[in-house]
Amino acid sequence: MINIREYIEKTVAISDEDWHLFSSKLQNRVFKKKSLILEVGDTENYISFIEKGIARFVIPKENEDKEITFGFCFKNEYISAYDSFLTRKPSTHQIEALTDMSIWSISYQDLQEVYKKSFAGNVIGRLSSERLYLIKSKREQSLLNETAEQRYLNLFEDRPNLIKEIPLKYIASYIGVTAQALSRIRKRIS
Repeated sequence: MINIREYIEKTVAISDEDWHLFSSKLQNRVFKKKSLILEVGDTENYISFIEKGIARFVIPKENEDKEITFGFCFKNEYISAYDSFLTRKPSTHQIEALTDMSIWSISYQDLQEVYKKSFAGNVIGRLSSERLYLIKSKREQSLLNETAEQRYLNLFEDRPNLIKEIPLKYIASYIGVTAQALSRIRKRIS
């Protein structure tokens, strides 16, 4: 759990009192590889910090080959179906553990309490929201302005360990191409 405090304190100092309040609300949740962290139709009740593992955001389809992967989260990152968390409405996508995962989660209700009782909690909430927004905005701009090849190259510039950790079919879906098109892109690049 110390990683969370270190991560937060890269941005804002947090007093021992505020840390105690915040950390007392955290619960450790563990997921096996391929298990669902959140299912379609469930309302997201947590914002979590990944201690270990990789997760994938996916819109499932009846034909597994047609699933749409639209995000990944890694160790030392926040994870949440944030739109569902904020609106308190059912999620239109699911979150899947691509590897065994350990995450530290705070519930919606507990986070509201932290916001009320802690200045640092408000700053943490705002900064987390800003980071999630910037990731989403960057992804949208990439889909609108870049070729699939550029998206592939940028993905590995931003996250070089990705190719070792994530099946290529998920990477292809994430950059918006078929597995065959990704294979052609990879041949051209190498």
